[in-house]
Amino acid sequence: MAENETSTSTAELEFNVRIEDAGPGTKKVHVEVPAGHVAAKIAEQYKELRQEAVIPGFRKGHAPQRLIEKRFSSDVREQVRRALISESFEKAMEQNSLQILGEPEFDDPDKIELRDDAPLTYSFSVEVQPTIELPDLTQIRVTRPRITVTEQHIDQALMNLREQQGTMLPVNGRGVEPDDFVNVDIHVRLGNEVISHAHNARVRVRPGTIAGIRVNDLDKQLAGAMPEELRTLSLTVPDDYPNESLRGKPIEIDITIREIKRLQPAEINAEFLDGLGFRSEAELRQALREQMMEKIDSDIRRLMRMQVRKHLIDNVAVELPAKLSERQTRRVVERRAAELLERGVAPDRVNAMMERLKVGAAEEGAAELKAFFILQEVCRKFDIDVTEAEMNSRIATLAMQLGQRPERFKHELGKDQNMFRSFYIHLCEEKALDKILESARVEEVEPTAEQQSAASAGGESSAT
Repeated sequence: MAENETSTSTAELEFNVRIEDAGPGTKKVHVEVPAGHVAAKIAEQYKELRQEAVIPGFRKGHAPQRLIEKRFSSDVREQVRRALISESFEKAMEQNSLQILGEPEFDDPDKIELRDDAPLTYSFSVEVQPTIELPDLTQIRVTRPRITVTEQHIDQALMNLREQQGTMLPVNGRGVEPDDFVNVDIHVRLGNEVISHAHNARVRVRPGTIAGIRVNDLDKQLAGAMPEELRTLSLTVPDDYPNESLRGKPIEIDITIREIKRLQPAEINAEFLDGLGFRSEAELRQALREQMMEKIDSDIRRLMRMQVRKHLIDNVAVELPAKLSERQTRRVVERRAAELLERGVAPDRVNAMMERLKVGAAEEGAAELKAFFILQEVCRKFDIDVTEAEMNSRIATLAMQLGQRPERFKHELGKDQNMFRSFYIHLCEEKALDKILESARVEEVEPTAEQQSAASAGGESSAT
């Protein structure tokens, strides 16, 4: 076992510390407070107590020392014991530059005794911030898709606006056609087990997602279906599905049609334009172009950040503390369970699936922890911080997206300190990734079909 011993003079710190490695990201710390300092601390405590103690038969501050010691010995010794442990623990962390994670675990805490004419000794294990050695950050390669905004994109965005303000009309006397809206009951089956369901879900009949799984021929699968008719889709769960235990497995999705409707888009007229705050269609189209370009830039920036993050996770060695990794794994499992509940999976079914949810959770949790520690080191290296103005600006943007007043949103966010800190860390990590991108080797590439399609901001059908 590698060992690093530090002895400090009693004149300076009044205690000695020995530190040894105890596993990944973990230190075993041994502390000894010399007998002379223990005795001095006890004497100091008795002196303070004698000045303040009120004992019948004696004026305040004049009770005999022996009587004070006899009456208050156990209380004084316990108070001194706690004070010395607290003081020496804090100094040990500070003097040895240990950035601890979580609470220390003391060895036999009930056996840490304060004895006459003897040093106070104790030991504990603690998880610490891992040491990170950053690579040459100027050699990271990232790709940047070359996405252009076309008139077809503007046409689609304009159609989206018309549909948002359109009228939904019931359909009678025919089956399902492409671009219809259908109210459906959905049951997702793995073998004979229903793993997810939703009732009266609205789905648009065009390529989209069902139960979080992409169905590129949804319009063909549902073509001609009449109300109360059942259609079954046989699919294979994709390799990037959030629930890793289902990846690559064959499933069936039962879709029962309940109602068919058709959307009639709003007409582009003076009333339509005035309601959106524009004087002409040309002015609206220009605003849509600028909005689309801003979104594309944001999406590309997010994509490039993800590439840098993955490069760091794959290429930087980090010794993760075991207990912290276990806690992060539990958080990943809890997050996956919450996602299933949001999709309509019954709580008893989610509980039955807990073992499946744990598959791959440790790897995912480890990646999240690695990214956190690495990016924190990047922040330290480049002295990156998030100012109050930057926090307020991002809070205002989020509040606007959620339709809330910034002051109220900030107040609600501030009430949950964990959420507020997570928000701060997220912004700090974004700035760290952007700092790396400043010197990264960027190669422009042609966009994938999916990226180019997303530029049009066209909606997709989805359910559960």
